[in-house]
Amino acid sequence: MTDGTNFTHNSAAYDSTVGIQAETVHNSNVYFVHPEASPQEKYKVGVRFLEDGVPSRARDMISDAIAHGYDGAEVRFFWVLAMLSKRAYHDLSAEELQRLHQASGFVRTYADGEWKTALHITFELLTILSDTDGETGPVLKRLQALPPRQRDPILHHLDLVLTGGMKDSLWVETCERAEATRFSNDRVQRVWAYFEPEPIGPRALPPKANTAADAPAGIAAWGGLFIVATGFLWISALVADPATAVVGLLVALGAGFTAAHFGQEWWYQEHRLKAKDQEYHAAQMSNQAFAAGGFTDHVHHSFDYRFRTHAPVGFAPDQWIIHTAGIRSVLATEISLLYRESRIGVDRVNWLIRYLAQDVRDRFNNGTLVDHRQQHRTSAKIKALCVIAFIALGITALSLTVTMAAVASPSHVLLAFLAIAGAVWSGRAASLSWLHMRSEERRFADETQEHHERLSARQAAYLQWKTFLDATRPTELEMETWLTCDKTLFVDEALRQHQLSWRNIIAHTILITPARPYKRGRERGGPWRYSRYGLRLFLVTQDGVREINTEYDFTDAKRTNVQRSNFRFDALSSVQVTERTNIGYDLELILSNGPARNIRVKDADTHQLAPDESAREISEINLNSAGFTHAFRLLEGIAADGKGWIERNNPNNPPPFLAAD
Repeated sequence: MTDGTNFTHNSAAYDSTVGIQAETVHNSNVYFVHPEASPQEKYKVGVRFLEDGVPSRARDMISDAIAHGYDGAEVRFFWVLAMLSKRAYHDLSAEELQRLHQASGFVRTYADGEWKTALHITFELLTILSDTDGETGPVLKRLQALPPRQRDPILHHLDLVLTGGMKDSLWVETCERAEATRFSNDRVQRVWAYFEPEPIGPRALPPKANTAADAPAGIAAWGGLFIVATGFLWISALVADPATAVVGLLVALGAGFTAAHFGQEWWYQEHRLKAKDQEYHAAQMSNQAFAAGGFTDHVHHSFDYRFRTHAPVGFAPDQWIIHTAGIRSVLATEISLLYRESRIGVDRVNWLIRYLAQDVRDRFNNGTLVDHRQQHRTSAKIKALCVIAFIALGITALSLTVTMAAVASPSHVLLAFLAIAGAVWSGRAASLSWLHMRSEERRFADETQEHHERLSARQAAYLQWKTFLDATRPTELEMETWLTCDKTLFVDEALRQHQLSWRNIIAHTILITPARPYKRGRERGGPWRYSRYGLRLFLVTQDGVREINTEYDFTDAKRTNVQRSNFRFDALSSVQVTERTNIGYDLELILSNGPARNIRVKDADTHQLAPDESAREISEINLNSAGFTHAFRLLEGIAADGKGWIERNNPNNPPPFLAAD
């Protein structure tokens, strides 16, 4: 089916593997326009769209500002550039041609200044182009005399309008400027940051719930039984031998308090040491079954990679992986639990995984990786005092029992032994409940402090990485400038390869497509940019169409897989565009003397839209940024009319909107 724009839409998905390695949308306000924004604010956003390679949105914004009274030589200058950017004359509608013609008459009404001069020269260029006998020398001198902030935009945005000898005279300078600028601002070292996902904020597992609240009831029950049993024993001892009982009571109290004080310390440290050792030296937990390709699986693979990359000196990566199996698995499990419900990819949490791998390595290097052993080690003094206290309690209990047995009746002695058994049983249960309660309270306090310390350290690492990433990430203008330079030099190489000059070129177009596999990123409201591009250049001459396409890495601009072909005007049978749901746009060229050529213009992007973004608008922005509209109309015109289209659109024919009144 068609939608009135000659685009064929087909919902049949195919080629579902799109080869995307990573993608991100930068949450900035570069292109954000408040509904109540002033005309001046809309104009500024429009200029930003134009500079960043989205002239269709620039036209809308600047036209809206003009319609609301914000006009002047500078505003009209950028409006004219937006009207002509990435377009040729035949791409303009009759209404747009009329609006440009009317705008040329407004120049004299603006205040004198550099912007009026630049606007006047722009229209002079267009006028010269409409006159095959026009003298270009004076106009070109005035153009070259303009300041760079006005001259460079004219040369850039009128690329498809300037043709023939005029473009020949400007081309050397254009290529020299592209060569000098293509790697400016440390491009090679900074491009990666544009495609780096926005890191998600730091998190840390909170301490386990404090279960000490359940202990008091048990302590009270067992403690009550212990008091009854020991009370019976002491009363019996007092009756049998008051002096021995008093001394035994004092010794038991002292030994009991000593055992309680040092015993709880010993108990707590031993249990904490055991728990920590399980984290650092437990059996490898990564043997658990994870869904292949799931978030947890990706986290564990990322930890393996980061630990290999950040192995300490003296450790081979494989040795370090084995040595840190326990702690690595514990950390991977923690990150999986913290972030898997956020519906994010592991690439957004890789900064934290990298920090944790570096932290483990650094702690190993400075000898603090297993400092928990020293921290939770129970000293020999505490152990000795605790053992002595328990021995004293045992001796005291035995002494009192012997004393009672010597003077008491057999039945009383039996009751005493039962009381001792009850005291030992209830005392042990009460002690365990009390130790659990005190240990839980202390554990919770310690883990809460550790949680805050971990979170604070991760927050510092996050801010450091975020600051570095924001400072390194190229701006939209830089990305567009580098891409423009690459396209310019690609076209220049193609012209030299085919021994053509601009005088031989009737029309040209360059189509920018993603080259898989790639990473991609964009500013919210802006076009997708790719780590790998495909450039497809069509040069239309009197003899036919020269097609040159190549793939290249955007980081270093190295091109590969260069292919060249030619076809006659009548060989191009038809051109159609297919929009495939959840896949993207395909441009299909059907030749009469060869197989159809299917070109993926752009991949689907609706799943990456912000709530305030329109899928249709973003799609149009991406297609416009790729040079799709001009390429489609050029190829469609050739397919429909053949050489007749070439004759009608020859650059030597005067553009009607600049004809004299």
